[in-house]
Amino acid sequence: MSVEVDARGTRCPYPVIALAKAARLAAGGTEVGLLADDPVALTDVPAWCRMTGSELREVREEDGFWRLTVVTAR
Repeated sequence: MSVEVDARGTRCPYPVIALAKAARLAAGGTEVGLLADDPVALTDVPAWCRMTGSELREVREEDGFWRLTVVTAR
């Protein structure tokens, strides 16, 4: 199962809050993709993953934004 959160056009702290909300609603081990254009997400999301035990699987730059793929903690 996978979930996608589109936080483009929003600023810190909203992208990581939206990610956290999606992760809370998902089962452990769910892949959550976060779309963000706020560069602060590149530091907030890895910090959130460390705090929650989730895994940051991929960070990919796309057309003017980043796709951060996280696997929720079990």
